[in-house]
Amino acid sequence: MKHVLFSIALGFAAPAWAAEPMSADEFDAYTQGKTLFFGQSGKAYGAEEYLPNRRVRWSFLDGQCQEGYWYEDGPEICFVYDGGAGPQCWMFQQGPQGLVAEFRGDNALPELYEAQDLGEEMVCLGPEIGV
Repeated sequence: MKHVLFSIALGFAAPAWAAEPMSADEFDAYTQGKTLFFGQSGKAYGAEEYLPNRRVRWSFLDGQCQEGYWYEDGPEICFVYDGGAGPQCWMFQQGPQGLVAEFRGDNALPELYEAQDLGEEMVCLGPEIGV
């Protein structure tokens, strides 16, 4: 397994939410075949691998990965993960330094920002074996 190293620039200035959200086709074209790393408030948040047929693999960078898929719901891109509690919907915009994601649920979360596309695979540890 490859260890993934990346950095997020502290003091990163986020663009204001001014442009139109990305459509599903724009989002798919931008993400297809990539592993994107996201930051929040200048710190690492997680990474997502974008697979064919709108399938995804998410990790909070702790070695645990969740399989899922995404779909379009109006201007939102919604993600459903195996074992999750239902869809998590976001609006995406392409900013000067990458994607900006705004959560569209009841819980107020700061925006997520694309930190880097490293062209690397995420580290996903297998199921725990033994006692």
